Amino acid sequence: MESEENMSTFNSVRPEDVLPDGIDSTSINGKMVRKGSIAAFLANVAILENVNSTEQEKLSAINMMIELAPAVITIGLHKHVVFKNPQIEQILVMAENLV
Repeated sequence: MESEENMSTFNSVRPEDVLPDGIDSTSINGKMVRKGSIAAFLANVAILENVNSTEQEKLSAINMMIELAPAVITIGLHKHVVFKNPQIEQILVMAENLV
């Protein structure tokens, strides 16, 4: 994958431009990011915010979001998305300070 700087063009970007078929991870700005990291982060957000999730499920989701947060920061999602949940925003702020 090209670095974020190289992808900052006026051309649209398709998923296969980021990760071609058969590739499971890529280096972005010198950090390895695995395919599915953002989708997994968002799935854990949904678990945390689901009123039917148990406390154990929510805790597990929070721990996974903490683990995935550096990928979210590396990809740059936090520059374009603000989460309504302050707990999720705090996870990203903490990760940003570590990356």
